[in-house]
Amino acid sequence: MSIYDTLNKEQKEAVVHTEGPLLLLAGAGSGKTRVLTHRIAYLIEEMGVNPWNIMAITFTNKAAQEMRERVDNIVGFGADQVWVSTFHSSCVRILRRHIDKLGYDTNFTIYDTDDQKTIMKDICKRLMIDTKQLKERSILTAISGAKNELVSPLDYELSSMGDFQKRKIAGVYKEYQATLKKNNALDFDDLIMLTVELLKSNPEIRGSYQERFRYIMVDEYQDTNTAQFELIRLLADKYRNLCVVGDDDQSIYKFRGANIRNILDFEKVYPEAKVIKLEQNYRSTGNILDAANRVIAHNVGRKEKALWTQKEKGSRVHLRQFENAFEEADYISADIRSKVREGKCEYGDCAILYRTNAQSRMLEERFVIDGIPYQVIGGTNFYARQEIKDILAYLKTIDNGRDDVAVKRILNVPKRGIGAATIDKVQEYARERDISFFDALKEADRITSLGRTAAKLEPFVTMILAFRAKAEFYGIEDMIKDVVEIIGYEEYLKGLNEEEDKTEDRLANIGELYSKASAYEQTHDEISLSEFLEEIALVADVDNMENSDNRIRLMTFHSAKGLEFPHVYMSGMEDGLFPGYMSITCGDPTEMEEERRLAYVGITRAMEDLTLTYAKARMLRGETQYNPVSRFVREIPAELMDNTLPKSRSFEPESMGLPFDFRPKATLKPKVTAQPVKPFIAQGISSLNRVAGISKGFDMESDTILEYGEGDRVRHIKYGEGTVLAISREPKDYKVTVMFDNAGQKIMYASFAKLKRV
Repeated sequence: MSIYDTLNKEQKEAVVHTEGPLLLLAGAGSGKTRVLTHRIAYLIEEMGVNPWNIMAITFTNKAAQEMRERVDNIVGFGADQVWVSTFHSSCVRILRRHIDKLGYDTNFTIYDTDDQKTIMKDICKRLMIDTKQLKERSILTAISGAKNELVSPLDYELSSMGDFQKRKIAGVYKEYQATLKKNNALDFDDLIMLTVELLKSNPEIRGSYQERFRYIMVDEYQDTNTAQFELIRLLADKYRNLCVVGDDDQSIYKFRGANIRNILDFEKVYPEAKVIKLEQNYRSTGNILDAANRVIAHNVGRKEKALWTQKEKGSRVHLRQFENAFEEADYISADIRSKVREGKCEYGDCAILYRTNAQSRMLEERFVIDGIPYQVIGGTNFYARQEIKDILAYLKTIDNGRDDVAVKRILNVPKRGIGAATIDKVQEYARERDISFFDALKEADRITSLGRTAAKLEPFVTMILAFRAKAEFYGIEDMIKDVVEIIGYEEYLKGLNEEEDKTEDRLANIGELYSKASAYEQTHDEISLSEFLEEIALVADVDNMENSDNRIRLMTFHSAKGLEFPHVYMSGMEDGLFPGYMSITCGDPTEMEEERRLAYVGITRAMEDLTLTYAKARMLRGETQYNPVSRFVREIPAELMDNTLPKSRSFEPESMGLPFDFRPKATLKPKVTAQPVKPFIAQGISSLNRVAGISKGFDMESDTILEYGEGDRVRHIKYGEGTVLAISREPKDYKVTVMFDNAGQKIMYASFAKLKRV
């Protein structure tokens, strides 16, 4: 039997349609990766296409690695010649060969987020930008958005006329790009943008890659931005054998620049395109798919399709209501423990999804108390940790001395008695002569303003030059160990006066870096420090998740994209939280549709069992919010849900053997008590008193007067206008109940709310 006989009708149709543009609408769990890999095999085995002429491109390293492994298993001989990689990796490979045509050296550095922040901080200081008014992060976001749309600094400047803030950003953008080029460095957005520029400005190079990539396949096409779309269009322009695979219902990265129009308008760009829908789902049970279909059907901006499965209906979707977030976390913990105890699943089979990272705190505390193993996905990246970034900065300096950010980071790590004033003087000398910071260090004896400090810089320069000489015959692992030993980094970490376990964690991380280097050397025929650093720069958070670990996964809905679990819990399903208030009140229907697509992604992560939870009251930013159940839950028909409420466990601290009351300090609905319960406030009460205008010993009940009363119309900075329903006095503050026109009923404390009468 042929391997193609194992495909369903639509999958096989997609595999054998090899010529011309093809839009493959692949629903969640429909086997799209299987189709892509079989399509590659078909091109090589049945159509006689040279593997060298095939390109398969996706977004994450994990997806690229999975596709590479599947292609190798199916195709066998010649599979290694198929170009399988991420967008960024592909661009790096192209730029490493040709970026000199754009005025860069081919050994450029790739800057991560922290490097960008360091550069931006320096530029804002030089240009005298008030970062309290115009935040560095906002500037970087604006620049990233411009690059995603292929807008150069000059074009951005021309478009900023009449907009004072945009003109400021334009000036920073221009200086930022100049600094990157001087450092022979690129940020992630540059990788795509400069590759597009290279292909557009060099017909010969463009023609060579068009000839090479005669058959192009793009996965997760719904997540592409304008720059990525243009990159693919340029590469496919000659032969037009472009197969794009995606699901408009899973387009959830608008905030990163993803343009859903790329997939919705594919037939407009390629009128001759064939469209094939993959609607058979191999992941989830019938009830879960029915729930997903009913939710996403409320979106207007989508291509019509509906998932179906040959699996059984399975259990209904579980809907659970709770008084507060504490009870919600307690139930989830108890439910998972019960399933594990009864042998229904392992901890690693369970995932808890939430809209914002802040929601994980209550769950984490509950799991710690119950002794349940868990992992938060999307936390601090391994390579973003201090000790790892320090060692990588040494490696970057050894590999590329023009990387000013890396050199400055390690110049005084470990301590060498070199202060900020010295760095500023060296930087000024480098700027005046248009040389790199490291080149300026080599000429430290010529910088008269340094005086005796110049002698402190010479050993550092000598050490780096010695490492460079060793790099020619050292392996990566040996180089890292040599750096750690010579600079005395372990002793440096032990001398940071941190808690012992934190120091041990840092040392363990260094050991893990050794393992990474060793694994790299074992899987690469040619060892390259530049390539090693390049691989690290391209690693994503979710790529680090170990499938073999038997721990519950906690993650945002965005982080869950591309994953699947037998048991999924979607927590915090409340209007105002998911969807968020901004989506509800902004008046832009596309924002709500993006949120609904996110809910659809969450539902379709579940294979066997799906639980939706929501709390009637939730403490957020010092306010007890009463929100209705999410509209996405209400969009699921009642016959698909099991609405039985759970029996609450005892929440008395004494019953858990705890010496303190760790419960949220907020009443969950108004009660008549002798002493109203006060909210938990992280900061001291004195700061609250200053905001409210209350001095120590002031009698709140008899002297404080609010400018509004029950029945008055008021305005909140976030929720807009509403009507005051009730005001109750408490020892340190007023509790105010307001029915907002758009946000619904809220109970908040006056000092936090800052309500204004209208």
